[in-house]
Amino acid sequence: MAAKTIISRPIYGTLSPQPGKHHLFIADAEGALAIIDMAGKAPSGFFDGAEIVFIPGAEGKHIAGLEALKPMQLHVAPSFASLLPRLKQTLANAHMGLRVYLAGTEGLIGQAMQAALEAGIDHTSMQTEHRGSLARRMQCVHCKGITENVTTQPATCSHCGLLLLVRDHYSRRLAAFQGVCINAEDRSEIPPMEEAFP
Repeated sequence: MAAKTIISRPIYGTLSPQPGKHHLFIADAEGALAIIDMAGKAPSGFFDGAEIVFIPGAEGKHIAGLEALKPMQLHVAPSFASLLPRLKQTLANAHMGLRVYLAGTEGLIGQAMQAALEAGIDHTSMQTEHRGSLARRMQCVHCKGITENVTTQPATCSHCGLLLLVRDHYSRRLAAFQGVCINAEDRSEIPPMEEAFP
């Protein structure tokens, strides 16, 4: 309930096929299932002009399901950082009318949307669907470092080591939630860590 009152929180929908000749799908892990589910509603030949960029994660699941869609291109990458140069090139060479579909974790959706907006893709040409882990991408407001896949509350900054309260405030510019020192007054006060974002 509290998350609905935070106006900075992104609101995700469900992927649906849009008219157009060029379609770019960016997904990680369970985000592949959003693409596969959408394929059941897509007209024949929809994926003929589609490129899918997929980060399968450690388990490497869903690659065969995406291959079965017979996209024009399927690129599998180990991480978002490794696919970013390719994504920037794809977006820079994009034709008018490109449709962008983002599916998976909030970290992936936020970073991919950031890259698309920087390339001049209009936000109305993008669709998002959250699937899978609720783990957060967090920025420490003190050292400005980014910690990926945060699942606990509080969380430790992977850069400066501070114990941070992971706020519900989401920065679209940084594609990250904000983390602020939880024990700034007395560092000896260490509240227990709990799994908050599984």
